[in-house]
Amino acid sequence: MVSFAASAQSTLGVEWEIALIDAQTGELVQRAPELLKRVEREHPDLLVASSERAHLTGEYLQNTLEVVTGVCTTVAQAMAQLRDIISVIEPMIEDMGVELYAAGTHPFSLAKDQPLTDKERYYRVLDRSQYWGQQMIIYGVHVHVGVAQREHVLPLIDIFTNYCPHFIALSASSPFWEGTDTGYDSQRTMIYQQLPTNGLPFHFGSWDEYSDYLESLVATGVISDSSEDRWDVRPVPRYGTIEMRYCDGMASLPDISAVVALTQCLVHERVQRLKSGESFEPLAPWHAQENKWRAARFGLDAQIIVSNGTAPQQISLREDLRNLVEQLRPTALELDCEIELNHVLSILERGNAAHRARQLAESGASLPEIALDCAAQTRTAPLR
Repeated sequence: MVSFAASAQSTLGVEWEIALIDAQTGELVQRAPELLKRVEREHPDLLVASSERAHLTGEYLQNTLEVVTGVCTTVAQAMAQLRDIISVIEPMIEDMGVELYAAGTHPFSLAKDQPLTDKERYYRVLDRSQYWGQQMIIYGVHVHVGVAQREHVLPLIDIFTNYCPHFIALSASSPFWEGTDTGYDSQRTMIYQQLPTNGLPFHFGSWDEYSDYLESLVATGVISDSSEDRWDVRPVPRYGTIEMRYCDGMASLPDISAVVALTQCLVHERVQRLKSGESFEPLAPWHAQENKWRAARFGLDAQIIVSNGTAPQQISLREDLRNLVEQLRPTALELDCEIELNHVLSILERGNAAHRARQLAESGASLPEIALDCAAQTRTAPLR
């Protein structure tokens, strides 16, 4: 039986994947190990995982960094921890002639030119997945939320499966891939689901069923341990959290804060309703898969399926997001993230990052200029 660690309800942790690009050409550069060595010399404490503060680490590729917060109680606290790390490394990257780039994919660098970070588990992924493992030149934002009672975990996974398109569309920032406009707002979504343990979660009726599933994956050599089951939203038993992994990389802290607030509020509000005896019907998997595809393809302009049955109801994703924000306002007040949750509406008004990138392209900007525009948003973004 897989155990689920105790965790304070609705606490937060955020993981922000960021690439390094050349400050002149916008091309991906393989300099994360170099930057991490400098951080080790000058700020070694920032490389040590801590529940109290954020730390910096490498990732799957040598062009990638990951900023990981400690355990936070508010969205503002998590954003401040991310900003603190960025403020330390910004002078270093300026000296190196590189920029921080946070989007779901890079618009023109080639996947075949990106070497892996030198770790056995990454080589294992590539050896097993071959071509598709080589295509994982993708970056995301992951949000952990603490869940105090194990019996709420699997219902929350079902709930977040229903809200898959909302998070994909808000964060979508990857319309371009190897120099081509893919026609999708989130090319990252389409790439990431190619690996066998990735994608939408399965529905389980009990924790015993879920435990049997994980143990069977390990027994058959699909994964080495439960952390390698990389669903779009998943339980993380060792932390006592659920982890929302739908989001493309995001360049600005206010945009990140919006999806973090939406995640925290949705968990907190739904847990209160589960405690009161309410239940939530998961969408049929064929509807959930269609919603995911529609959000990746059409972004905020998608129409989504919101019920089962012989005549399923459909609704504008924008309308459903507005309704959800309104529903969660009392929870946001309780969790002190009203400003951050309200920023969801700002994204709806101006469009997501994929929309911005396409607008720049239509106005004549080159793909390197679009990459550097993304980097500029990380440099200049305020906390709120």
